[in-house]
Amino acid sequence: MQITRQIASNVFWVGGNDNRIERFENMFPLPHGVAYNAYIILDEKTVLLDTVDQAIREQFLENVAHVLNGRPLDYLVINHMEPDHCGNIEAIVKMYPQVTIIGNKKTFEFFNQYYTLDISKQTFVVKEGDTLSLGQHTLKFHMAPMVHWPEVMFTLEVTKGILFSADVFGSFGIHPGTLFADEVDYDRVFFDETRRYYANIVGRYGTQVKNVLSRLPLDSVKFLCPLHGPIWRKDIDYIVKKHLLWSSYEAEKQGVVLVYASMYGNTENAVFALANKLGQRGVTDMRIYDVSKTHTSYIIADLWKYSHFVIASPTYNMHLYFPIESLLKELAVLNFQNRSAVVLGNHTWSSAAIKLMTGLLGTMKDIRLIGEPLDIQSSLKAEQEGMLDELADAISHSLRV
Repeated sequence: MQITRQIASNVFWVGGNDNRIERFENMFPLPHGVAYNAYIILDEKTVLLDTVDQAIREQFLENVAHVLNGRPLDYLVINHMEPDHCGNIEAIVKMYPQVTIIGNKKTFEFFNQYYTLDISKQTFVVKEGDTLSLGQHTLKFHMAPMVHWPEVMFTLEVTKGILFSADVFGSFGIHPGTLFADEVDYDRVFFDETRRYYANIVGRYGTQVKNVLSRLPLDSVKFLCPLHGPIWRKDIDYIVKKHLLWSSYEAEKQGVVLVYASMYGNTENAVFALANKLGQRGVTDMRIYDVSKTHTSYIIADLWKYSHFVIASPTYNMHLYFPIESLLKELAVLNFQNRSAVVLGNHTWSSAAIKLMTGLLGTMKDIRLIGEPLDIQSSLKAEQEGMLDELADAISHSLRV
C-alpha cells in the first residue's frame, strides 16, 4: 500500500522507512532504523527530488506512481549521488523513459561510475544559481560541494520557501507515524540521533556546511526537507543554529566525556575514581564510555556535544589499545577540534600509551591538554591520589573559566 504525505500544496513526501537495516553505511548502528526522504512537486511540470535506497524500492515506486496518478514525470532532480539516495534512478527512468534528469557535472560523472544505463540524451546540467520554472513553482539550484560529497547540491523551491537540503539537517531514525519535527517530542526522539548523524557523517566538513548555509536565504525558508529524518516547518532557526554551532566545532555545553579502555579493570578504576572526584567538586554533567562496549559513533556524538574529555588507555603490546587508537584516528579524520583534554595511561613493564595518545591528539586542531598526563603503573595506588586530585582540580577549574 502507498505511504505518502502532503507537505504543502502540491508538494508531497514519497520516501519510506527502513527498520530492518542494522548499520548505516554498514558501519553505524541503527537501533531505530533510518528514513529515506524523496519529494514530488505537481505543477504544469512534475518533478521528483531524489530517490531512495534500493532496499525500499517497491514502496518508493508505489508512492511515486500514487502521487503522479497517471501523469508523466517531467524531471528528476539528483541532489546527492550516494547510493542510499540514487539507488532507484534507473528504475525511475525505466518507469518514466521521457524524464529529464537534473544534476551538476559531477553528478553525472558519478552516475556513470555507478550505472551502465545511457541517460546522456536526457540530462540537464545545472550550475550555481540556475533556475527552473515548473509553472507556479520555481526551483533554484545551489552547489554544496563536499557537504559531504563533491557533487552535493541543494534545491530551493523559491515560491513556497522549501529547501531540499540533501544530507544536511538529516537524522538517523525512522518516521514513527509522523513526518514533521513538530509532531514528535523532537528533543527526546530525534535530537541525539541528529547530532550523531551530523558528527559521524557530515562532521568533517564543517567549513563547507557553514559556507553553503551562509549563501542561502534562510530567513525566507519555510520548510527544511533533508534526505533523512524529520521535515522542519516550525522553529527552523533552532535546527539551523545547532548545525552552525556543530559546523564551527564549538561545544554545545560544558561537561566531561570520560572515554577509557581497560583490560582487567585497573584503568577503569582510575577513570571512575577521577569521575568521583569531579562529582565531589560539583561537576555533574559527565558521560563515561568503555570503548570496548560502546560503538564509537555514540562516543563521537557526545565528544561533539561537550567541552572537555578524558582519554584513558593501557599500553598494549608496546602500542596503544586498538579501540582507543581507532577512536582517536577517527576523530582526526572527522576534523574534531577545539576541546580541552586530559590524558591518562597505564602500563606494567613499559609505557607507550601516554606518548601515543598525546601524539594523536596533537594531530587535531586546538586540543588543549589540561594538567600533566597521569601514567599509572598497573594499578592506581594511594600515593598517586594527589595527582588524581590535581587533575580533578584542573578540570573543574577549566569548566568554570
